[in-house]
Amino acid sequence: MAAEYVQIFGLEVTDDASYAEYRRHMAPILGRYQGDFEYDFVVSRVLKQPEPRAINRLFSMVFPSEQSSQRFFADPEYLAVRARYFEGAVRSVSKIAAFERGDLLEEP
Repeated sequence: MAAEYVQIFGLEVTDDASYAEYRRHMAPILGRYQGDFEYDFVVSRVLKQPEPRAINRLFSMVFPSEQSSQRFFADPEYLAVRARYFEGAVRSVSKIAAFERGDLLEEP
């Protein structure tokens, strides 16, 4: 497996319908940067966290490199989709982790 850049986010989604529209509209843009969602969870209870933000959605995103991720999040078309759908649907964002996953990771 080639190296990948992985990011894990926790969100407090307050409008599921608008958030679903955000995901639908941003997916083709994400694909252009070879990004993808690896895991995606609806969270019912958070037992411990270092900050007081609520989290009800947890997911990981994978890109071929950190630069690809940066280009995606700076893309003007993505920023317009985010402003239209994400901003009103999500109360808070927690970036939990970001790391490069290399060739040494073995699958169980």
